[in-house]
Amino acid sequence: MSIGPPQRPDIFLGYRMEEQDRFIIFGAPSIGEEEIAEVEACLRSGWLGTGPRVARFEEAFAAYKQAGAARVAAVNSCTAALHVSMVAAGLEPDAEVITTPLTFCATVNAIEHAGLTPVLADVDPVTQNIDPAAIEAAITPRTRAILPVHFAGRPCAMDRIMDIARRHDLIVIEDCAHAIETTFRGQPAGTFGDFGCFSFYVTKNVVTGEGGMILGRDKERIARARMLALHGMSKDAWHRFGDAGYKHYQVLECGFKYNMMDLQAAIGLPQLAKVEAHWLRRQAIWQRYDEAFADLPIGLPAAPEADTRHGLHLYTVMIDEAYCGISRDGFLDAMNAARIGTGVHYLAVPEHPYYQRRYGWSPQQWPHAMRLGRQTVSLPLSPGLSDGDVERVIAAVRRILRAAV
Repeated sequence: MSIGPPQRPDIFLGYRMEEQDRFIIFGAPSIGEEEIAEVEACLRSGWLGTGPRVARFEEAFAAYKQAGAARVAAVNSCTAALHVSMVAAGLEPDAEVITTPLTFCATVNAIEHAGLTPVLADVDPVTQNIDPAAIEAAITPRTRAILPVHFAGRPCAMDRIMDIARRHDLIVIEDCAHAIETTFRGQPAGTFGDFGCFSFYVTKNVVTGEGGMILGRDKERIARARMLALHGMSKDAWHRFGDAGYKHYQVLECGFKYNMMDLQAAIGLPQLAKVEAHWLRRQAIWQRYDEAFADLPIGLPAAPEADTRHGLHLYTVMIDEAYCGISRDGFLDAMNAARIGTGVHYLAVPEHPYYQRRYGWSPQQWPHAMRLGRQTVSLPLSPGLSDGDVERVIAAVRRILRAAV
């Protein structure tokens, strides 16, 4: 069964390889001649730092998200976006921010870097997103913000989350690292809360290598976030050293070195132009996986909810040893032996020693996140996968599970 054309030729480091011999890298980006040409043009322009390509990328992203250009700020990572957004929100020191335990450590680290206190609320076991009822139960007099994560590209229940935020006068900062294409009831993810924070890391749906974007509801707050992201200066290098002549700047706050470079934006501009084509390719792969794994003793991703658009960033399967006959880590090792890369998204945050020492957390306090984190495996879902790659993944999964039962 053909599921559409691959987004790259079967070439690795300049050498043609047999498909069955090549290691399938988990989350490998789909890079074409358009990205290469734009990067070359950037290098030849002499302007590599923050400049005209970053401005174009911001404008293109704002248009994609149906927002004005004054409401976005490009930064060097989603972690930076989260950190700067919390500082720009003006939350008082040690205020509590409620977030999910089923996320990458950067979500919690950004809260701590902003001088705030993370509070975890368990996830819904079906959607794997933060449970609004758990958010409500976690609110205390010190709660000032909610940080929902649109896990794997599935939108959180933003109607219920925003209702909670309005009733308790809370800031909402959406972690949209997985959710560039995601919508909830027709509205793009990242446009519900006060801030939406996006990732363009090398494994994400739009790639700049490293990079992020802040989308803000309030123009004054986003202007502050932009200023904080470059040392707290009133002008960036493009405006100081451009052909209009040198412009003096002032340091308005003690900021950070979080700016995006034109070299990154040069990759991102063609990537953003391909975002819909890449989403359709991942949708075809997702549907093929659903069909191929329907009869296996593993947990598959729940179907997208009505009136939503799933970003289709991660295809996670649940490996329960009692049903599968193999442990999750045993499955990971077997897939690696088959020369197929996989991921774990994620071990629950309280599984990690640092957070246990820092906050006294135990994984058992959030049982749904604990179970999911101990069973989850993310399979390759890049738009760069060929049909042959996809069938190799399917064959390996089926072979490993048949041998285990």
